[in-house]
Amino acid sequence: MDPATRGQTIKRARRRRGYSQSVLAGLLGRSESWLSQVERGILTVDSHEILTRLARILHLDLAELTGTEPEAVTDMRYDAARAIERAMMRYSTLETIVAETGQEPRTDSAALLTQAHHTYAAYQAARYDEVGRRLPRLIREAEAAAHTPAADRSATCAARAMVYNTTAALLRRVGEKHLAWQAADRAMTAATWSDDPLLAAVGAYRLAYVFISRGHPTEAAELAMGAASALDRRMRPGTPEELSVYGGLHLAAATAAAAGFDRTAVPRLLAQARRAADRLGADRNLHGTAFGPTNVAIHTISTSIAIGDARTAIDTGEALDVGSLPAGLVGRRAQVCLDLARAYTQKRQDAAAVHTLVDAERIAPELIRYHSGTAAVLTELLRREHRRSTPELRPLAARAGVA
Repeated sequence: MDPATRGQTIKRARRRRGYSQSVLAGLLGRSESWLSQVERGILTVDSHEILTRLARILHLDLAELTGTEPEAVTDMRYDAARAIERAMMRYSTLETIVAETGQEPRTDSAALLTQAHHTYAAYQAARYDEVGRRLPRLIREAEAAAHTPAADRSATCAARAMVYNTTAALLRRVGEKHLAWQAADRAMTAATWSDDPLLAAVGAYRLAYVFISRGHPTEAAELAMGAASALDRRMRPGTPEELSVYGGLHLAAATAAAAGFDRTAVPRLLAQARRAADRLGADRNLHGTAFGPTNVAIHTISTSIAIGDARTAIDTGEALDVGSLPAGLVGRRAQVCLDLARAYTQKRQDAAAVHTLVDAERIAPELIRYHSGTAAVLTELLRREHRRSTPELRPLAARAGVA
């Protein structure tokens, strides 16, 4: 697409959304003068990152700004998703239930919950292939447990919620957004039936992130803050588990606000999460939230990138010591490197971005292989590659499956 046509497309979409040039430029982290020249076709936008951000802000398909059909940037397809989907589609236990044969399957809910927790720990350790192998069996067992007569409903629903929370977390991470939504919805339903309000809040926490990944930040923020408000009314003064979920919900809401480019809400929500972390007093990993002071800083990095403030992301990330995180949070440590690489890419510090991505790969190779964010960063770096200063870029991109 030529610069003049793209500029007119941006201008029309900006006016349709009711943004002034100064507002849109601010959301992009660019000057009003720069945007004016882009809209007039004087400057061209060759940054995949900026084009993607424009598409999100203006509610356009990326193809409307590039003039091309969307293309896959990676061939590292997460094959286990298909086995997980098939397991979620099985309803074989209904045959014996409808027939009332007395041969309904029996499942130990306590053992299932323990296995689900172990599988979630593997997810947090970024062992995604292993988790993908485990989940189909756990899903089948969770469904069998749900249809076991005279079972302890609360225990069964708690185990089922944990299985599907793990499933949703994994599928969102590897880019299977639609299937992640189905898993998160099942987790939420199971949590509601468990009669455990805190477990329902955990379900809302997980579902909010899935909503964000599917491009629904407003609904995500409403869900997270609704659950946080309900939880706040029962915290007197709050157990570590309650504080962790409460703080995690505020981080989810901050992430949603950043995805919606609400620069006013992001710092307010982060401040509320920080107060909860101060009350908690240390980095913990209760209910799988990894919540604590360090996780608030990590979300400061990611939300800063989302609203175009790469400088704050870099300053926060370079000063951050992740050593206080619980040992099993390998994926969270690698995510810091990946987010820093995104910030360096925004600032066109490509050598630093590549070096940081290599660090992320060393920590959690499967995160780099399957995370869609990796592909976006590598694609952008390859577009303006300078081989002499980034000799590790092409080998890294090849290992990540980026074309």
